[in-house]
Amino acid sequence: MTFADTKGRKEAALDSLTEPLENRPVHRPVMPDEVLFWLDPKPGETMIDGTAGAAGHCVLIAQKLGSPGRLIGLDRDQNMLDLAEKIGAGAGVSLTLRQGSYAEAGDILEDLGIDQVDGFLVDLGLSSDQLAWSDRGFSFQTDGPLDMRFDTSGDRPTAAEIVNEWTEVELADIIYRYGEERHSRRLARAIVEKRKTEPFETTGQLAALMRRAMPGPRGRIDPATRVFQALRIAVNDELGELQRLLEQAQNWIRPGGRFVLITFHSLEDRMVKHALRDNPHWQVLTRKVVIATDQEQAINPRSRSAKLRAALRCPMTTDGTIMP
Repeated sequence: MTFADTKGRKEAALDSLTEPLENRPVHRPVMPDEVLFWLDPKPGETMIDGTAGAAGHCVLIAQKLGSPGRLIGLDRDQNMLDLAEKIGAGAGVSLTLRQGSYAEAGDILEDLGIDQVDGFLVDLGLSSDQLAWSDRGFSFQTDGPLDMRFDTSGDRPTAAEIVNEWTEVELADIIYRYGEERHSRRLARAIVEKRKTEPFETTGQLAALMRRAMPGPRGRIDPATRVFQALRIAVNDELGELQRLLEQAQNWIRPGGRFVLITFHSLEDRMVKHALRDNPHWQVLTRKVVIATDQEQAINPRSRSAKLRAALRCPMTTDGTIMP
């Protein structure tokens, strides 16, 4: 069966996402049918959702795995795990939830006494629930502290520490590299000049300055968007975490298992594309990147930038050689 054969179920799946359910999280899982198709969970299998979030994908996968199976949900954000636990219980599924990065899956599996899993999903998008929590500082839609850490108990610098303490060159570098913002030097210079008289403490302060400092007419994208993206990536070392995952994932997924990743910007997608293509342990399943349908994009605008890629862990011979 091909993915095209599953499209008849798409309308019903998406309609269910629009129902006003009590205690429903803000976040909607992106490409739910596509995830289930490419991950292909079967009863009794063990799988990981490396970005559990509000358990949107977790619940769908756990329902397919059934009671003999096991879904392990990881997240660096304890608040998201607390929400995932409530959502999973409300959906009547059992989830094994652990705080930690998907790049630490090997250590977590070892602690759980699990050698390898049958499937591994990573959705690299920021949860809509995190964006809605103004005290976390991920969004500039409402004013809040410049934090942006997924794990607030860790020792990573906050966004406020970065904008108030890093050099102009360092700020310009991350805004250009992680935000892909061509006016990075101008924006970094504005930050450094402003902090001489007043330190940055809130998202509103930074967003207002970025709007004033951006040259030219305003486009459809808020001038603060790319700067906030860059800071979030730097604060949480997101590309470093992804690189560590891509280097080790073949050790955690058994031969014949599946690896599914959803990215939301070109830096991530480029890393995933090359890692799956160039690593002999993977057989790429998605010859073309998978995107959300027009219908889903209309219902869930967040899905418009989502790109899904999937790979099969190559089978091995009895002596450990990768089979052609």
